[in-house]
Amino acid sequence: MLQLAYEMSDEDARWVDDTLAKLIERFGAERDRIGGKIPYIAEDGTYKKDMAATPEDLIWWTNGFWPGILWQCYGATQDEKFLQAAREVEDKLDGAFDRYTGLHHDVGFMWLLSAVADYRLTGNERSQARGLHAAHLLAGRYNPRGKFIRSWNRDRAGWVIVDSMMNIPLLYWASDTLGDPRFTYVAEDHADTVMNNTVRGDGSCNHIIVLDPHNGDLLETPAGQGCASGSSWSRGQAWAVYGFALSYRHTGEQRYLDTAKRVANYFTSQVSLTGNVAKLDFRQPADVDWWDALAGCIAACGMLEIARACEGTERDEWVTWAIKLLRATDERFCDWNIEHDGVVTMCSGAYFSEKDRHVPMVYGDYYFLEAVLRLAGKDTLLW
Repeated sequence: MLQLAYEMSDEDARWVDDTLAKLIERFGAERDRIGGKIPYIAEDGTYKKDMAATPEDLIWWTNGFWPGILWQCYGATQDEKFLQAAREVEDKLDGAFDRYTGLHHDVGFMWLLSAVADYRLTGNERSQARGLHAAHLLAGRYNPRGKFIRSWNRDRAGWVIVDSMMNIPLLYWASDTLGDPRFTYVAEDHADTVMNNTVRGDGSCNHIIVLDPHNGDLLETPAGQGCASGSSWSRGQAWAVYGFALSYRHTGEQRYLDTAKRVANYFTSQVSLTGNVAKLDFRQPADVDWWDALAGCIAACGMLEIARACEGTERDEWVTWAIKLLRATDERFCDWNIEHDGVVTMCSGAYFSEKDRHVPMVYGDYYFLEAVLRLAGKDTLLW
């Protein structure tokens, strides 16, 4: 049995051991099938579309998650086949830099899990340069009057989404790598703006905040990927749990840990009503039966990050919650057929989007894998 990173019951320890073995076998099989292609959504158990096939798809924000899976598996097994496939994707992502006008704040998702992962695990200098290139692109989106990093492009100069909290670790990494604190200053300014305008008193979150780009004043809070303004899109809650916990790890600022805990407590209060799995929006109408398995996987990673910062009973409670979320996901939403692509099913994009509702998405698999690896003490911190 594995030497586990957290104390847990014998039953949970066996589950971690067995699940990790299945995940490594499963992703080894997927690697052999798709290699350096870039998957996104599995259709009928198959990743049919290669997101590297066209310049338009190559800039899609989820394209770092498959190499992230490969790098996590490599870190855990030292199997060179995982490394080779991950580098094949990394090389392809260079083409996304050439599509500069299509890139936005999600460069963290794209290059933390590909190039920066490579650099952290192997010391590859070319990968370091790619990561720093992406970090400069992200820092270049900073608005010094409003103290935020704008999220999307087009005519949305003051738009910020809570997902952005998972991208700013790229700036913390760049600051450490270069010995240049300006990247951390940008990240902290942004985190403070998101914290003060996105997180509500009860720990629920807005998905989108629209700020005045001239002074940072809050103008409105659109529904975004939730069901309405003022609702509680569950994946947005999960991004906030993990994102603020990571900002605490990188800065040591207590306000970020306190915020992560507040949002996590709200998250647990909601999933405890539905068998430890998340509705697509925690405030969706009672007669709507839509779910998002992604939210639980991301939140589990965030809760393990919170646990890392705690001691004693509080630490154990957060670990217990993470395991609850993961085991509920396994029992209700996982497809373990080794001939199929996509482990975590019932992932959903936006509340009003039918085409990507209740489907297997590659980043659900990434976060599920990362959380199980962390419980086992075999993960690599890619954030």
